[in-house]
Amino acid sequence: MTDPSDSLSLAEKGSGPIDLPPPAPLRIASQTALFLDFDGTLVNIADHPDEVIVPDTLPGVIAELAEALEGRLALVSGRSIAALEALLGPLDVAIAGSHGGEFRPAGTGEITPLADPLPDRVVSHLSDFARANGNMLVEPKPYSVAVHYRRHPEALNDLLARAETLAREEDLKLKHGKQVVELVMPGSDKGSALTAFMQRPEFAGTQPLFLGDDVTDEDAFHVLEGLGGHGVLVGPMRSTAAHQRLPDVAAVHDWLAAALRTHDQSEGN
Repeated sequence: MTDPSDSLSLAEKGSGPIDLPPPAPLRIASQTALFLDFDGTLVNIADHPDEVIVPDTLPGVIAELAEALEGRLALVSGRSIAALEALLGPLDVAIAGSHGGEFRPAGTGEITPLADPLPDRVVSHLSDFARANGNMLVEPKPYSVAVHYRRHPEALNDLLARAETLAREEDLKLKHGKQVVELVMPGSDKGSALTAFMQRPEFAGTQPLFLGDDVTDEDAFHVLEGLGGHGVLVGPMRSTAAHQRLPDVAAVHDWLAAALRTHDQSEGN
């Protein structure tokens, strides 16, 4: 199924909406639940997914925040859980990978699918297309497949046309993000992942905050409206359902570090 709103990337339109205010300082409190995207939010986007630079301190910061929040933290990423842990190392925190297609609560190690696996034929079709059009990077995932056109912008129109045809034929969702076009299984979205986490005892009744940078994070931003939470857009201003904004990855790190400092000081008193 093609989502018409995703056929063109809002992140690339630059429509110039009114800017959003920054979020208030993060409070480590019993009513706070924190959900974090990875690429473009915790690490800067790279030309190749394997080339992202993960700060040495990042895994420790994530673990400290999860402990301070008593487990009310989750990573919600387009990457698979295996790909995230290859970059961050093993973390005993809640994770939703593949845009929510795979779901793992903290402390269990058990991954639950929230969608059916992507048919292999979809990956094969897009891989053939990518090879014939400059050998674009194809990133297969359990519940989606992404084609990165950052190095081949001239192929975008043909890529979108091919992806739209496959989405229609295979009943998939088409997502157009930052120099990437992705076909996703129904049920594999960050809004579904956020909803599933909020139904768990450790998250129930809390006020969720979700930080994300791309149009694939909009599903989560929309879900927050019914949960009394707030979305924080990371990066340049664009059309979004988020309520607040941080300018870049460095600002996210500063915001998280400030929360930990305040928490440590209060614990020491």
